[in-house]
Amino acid sequence: NHTKVTEFILVGFKSHPGSQLLLSVLFSTMYVVTVVGNACMVLIIRMDSKLHTPMYFFLENLSILDICYSSIITPKAALTFSLGRRIISYSGCASQMFFFSLFGTTEAFFLAVMAYDRFIAICNPLLYKIIMNKRLCVFMVVGSYLSGCINCTIQTGFTFSLSFCGPKEINHFFCDVPAVMHVSCSDTLVNEIVMLALCGSIIVGTALVVFISYGYIIITIVQMPSAESRCKAFSTCSSHILAISLFFGTVFFMYAQPGATSSPDKSNTISILYTIVIPMLNPFIYTLRNNEVKGSLKKQLKRK
Repeated sequence: NHTKVTEFILVGFKSHPGSQLLLSVLFSTMYVVTVVGNACMVLIIRMDSKLHTPMYFFLENLSILDICYSSIITPKAALTFSLGRRIISYSGCASQMFFFSLFGTTEAFFLAVMAYDRFIAICNPLLYKIIMNKRLCVFMVVGSYLSGCINCTIQTGFTFSLSFCGPKEINHFFCDVPAVMHVSCSDTLVNEIVMLALCGSIIVGTALVVFISYGYIIITIVQMPSAESRCKAFSTCSSHILAISLFFGTVFFMYAQPGATSSPDKSNTISILYTIVIPMLNPFIYTLRNNEVKGSLKKQLKRK
């Protein structure tokens, strides 16, 4: 029988009040930087017609996604640390898990789509505009969100079909799937298998698209006749390589290996990377390592 649970208690990062205040300030600052940085990226792309290409269409959508992704977790965590109110309602926990899984899964598909875009641009430049037409780009973005929706519906549905008899303390700073499963008094073997199968297939599938795309890209770049061409081609990919390395490395550790629910303390620290740090760093990675975006930013500042 299911035990009626109306709320959970988030107990991740327990420490003395001074540290809690520091965490609150840190999380709040990182959230503001995330929102401002990604919003600026969206504005730069929309204001410069030269950036109205498939590559920047995906980058604009990634920035919007990162704002949503971080907004699901960071404000609540900052308030928890500052006010000491660690209670989250049952429905609030389910909603947080649903949207976090939605945006996290969609980001994995976005990164794979962006790798495919770079593959077409570098390996088939003459056919790039024909292949990467507006219709296909919109289809890829919508398909990424639909894939994320399927995953988050299954994950959230399976997790909240469990019984929670106490303790209701979730050893995390947000309602992540492994952390919530850990406090259930039901047998979670089926849930863990479902999580491993779903997340594993998503991570491995999207990572394969990335690796295969960049395998062909590297071969094409090496075969280019001039050093200038090779440098230009690599510069368009270097920021994306850094972003996918950070994202897939941390997410694989959390969800795509057996025993992901067995180390909640370690998962708290690692979760900060992909929920807060990576969305904050993405606009800097794509701006500082992208001459077109830097040029557009300088042009906009001169106009102002």
